[in-house]
Amino acid sequence: MPSPCDPRYAPAGDVGAALMVIDSRLKSIHEGRTGTDPEQQALMDQLTASLDSEGANDVLDGACTLIFMFMEWLREAYEHHDKDVIAYVVPDIVATMRMMPRSVRPEVIPTMAGLLVAAGTGLSPSLWRKQYGYWTEDEMNPLEATAFLLAEHINHLTDDADFATRLITEALSGADEG
Repeated sequence: MPSPCDPRYAPAGDVGAALMVIDSRLKSIHEGRTGTDPEQQALMDQLTASLDSEGANDVLDGACTLIFMFMEWLREAYEHHDKDVIAYVVPDIVATMRMMPRSVRPEVIPTMAGLLVAAGTGLSPSLWRKQYGYWTEDEMNPLEATAFLLAEHINHLTDDADFATRLITEALSGADEG
């Protein structure tokens, strides 16, 4: 019997918008900027202002889809080397989030770890999270940080600063063609 958290039941959400947010953060870090680029911030503000509650939920679902896709890629990569994605990725991401107390409040780290474990075991992060109620405002930055840290983990493993973004872009292009 399939799980109610099976990814086939999950909305994909606005993966493009979620990827734009993550890619913007990745580029700002790799370009050595300590603050937010004013042009990028203006685009983010415009995106945020254009979202109604349904649009915001679509971006949340899109971020969860990114987390799922990143964890799927990582699971396959680690299994190829006879390693467990949960044992190698979750502790690393959690330890990094613990070093980010201004962006990630300690009380939401267990939820983000749960999202990673859900995705690492083939469950939809968004459906797993929804069984515990609505997203909270305190979970927004940590959700973005989780997707960002997974992308950065993939980019580090591949020694390619754009690999995670290309991975998703190519998957989306393939879905559009299919």
